Amino acid sequence: MDFMTFPFPRSGLMSGRATRALVVLAAVIAVGWSGMLYAANQSVQGAKKDDGGFDGDAPTAILVEASSGSVLFEKNADELRAPSSMMKLMTAEVVFNAVKDGTIKLTDEYRISENAWRRGGAPSGGSTMFAALNSKVSVSDLLRGALIQSGNDACIALAEGMAGNEKIFAADYMTKRARELGLTKSTFANSNGLPDPGNKMTVRELAMLARHIILDFPEFYKILGEKEFTWNKIRQQNRNPLLNAMEGADGLKTGFTKEGGYGMVGSAVQNGTRLIVVVNGLEDPEDRATEAKKMLEWGFRNFETRTLFAADQTLGYAKVFGGESRSVKLSSPVPVKVMVQKNGGEKLIARVVYSGPVKAPIEPGQKVGVVRVWRGPNIAMEAPVYAAEAVGRGSTMRRAIDGASELVIGMFRAGAEKL
Repeated sequence: MDFMTFPFPRSGLMSGRATRALVVLAAVIAVGWSGMLYAANQSVQGAKKDDGGFDGDAPTAILVEASSGSVLFEKNADELRAPSSMMKLMTAEVVFNAVKDGTIKLTDEYRISENAWRRGGAPSGGSTMFAALNSKVSVSDLLRGALIQSGNDACIALAEGMAGNEKIFAADYMTKRARELGLTKSTFANSNGLPDPGNKMTVRELAMLARHIILDFPEFYKILGEKEFTWNKIRQQNRNPLLNAMEGADGLKTGFTKEGGYGMVGSAVQNGTRLIVVVNGLEDPEDRATEAKKMLEWGFRNFETRTLFAADQTLGYAKVFGGESRSVKLSSPVPVKVMVQKNGGEKLIARVVYSGPVKAPIEPGQKVGVVRVWRGPNIAMEAPVYAAEAVGRGSTMRRAIDGASELVIGMFRAGAEKL
């Protein structure tokens, strides 16, 4: 197999005193088929239609396969924009997690304060579940009001019920939980996505959030596919246009503000494969629905899942510090898979990235880093890799030699950074 050098983007490297990158498979990954076809261009301009790519109009968009996390298409995916009501997914995740942890129960009831009623209820003129002033509503019903009816009053009631006020909920609950999930760019100023300069998310992080909800909260995810909800004798339809327009569509959330434009997070399953689409910044609600559906159909039509590395297959070796062995074998307990185009081969590059050298002793199954797979200039997917064997502590001499070696490497690195 041919090998080639493919430099890491600086922002993509793991933190640590010395980051090592081991090329595991650094050229064309031939996954059981012949022929040569470059991957769909995932640049900010999007793919060229003539090359089998997606031709779309959304200013920001991403298409992801849920199981592996493979990115099939992206366009300005890291651009921060107002997420509008799509941000309600973050509020919902905070509630889902609190219920899972036992902090709150679905049967707990929260009062609809005057603030929730005026800013998010019937007097507001915005999307609302029409909860009555001073009434008490269960967490279960508030979730449905927030996710099916896009009720701003429901979100405010949840925030006030859990945190005392919405500002604390946004800062101490939503932001903290987002960082725990790896959403490093998202910022929140309220619970519902109503216009505020502090509400910013990228389509990539919205897709990450959606994938997490789908995989980790399957029972709660079913709420997002319910087609209607009645509260206060007012029946409202789910605002997701895909539910009635596409086979297998079962979530997630739409959004609109003047600042952010029209957007949506959607998901559908066909032939056992689930895709997640996020678009934002469109000027018309019909364009939003058309764009999301078109992107999902393109993904289902043109891609399939292939296994790059079998479960427990050796992916590479990480350097060890102070161990009885100089390196440790790395593998994944589950197959590493990626979505690839059906009509040929794709040029993929895989590397193991870890923060190291890894200090001994090392236990089997200890997480060491990740294997990242690139499709063109963008990361198509990544998965954790683990030590496949134990490495005990080395002798005093071995640790001294490794320490001196790292000191010299550190000095050279510091000198190079000053140049």
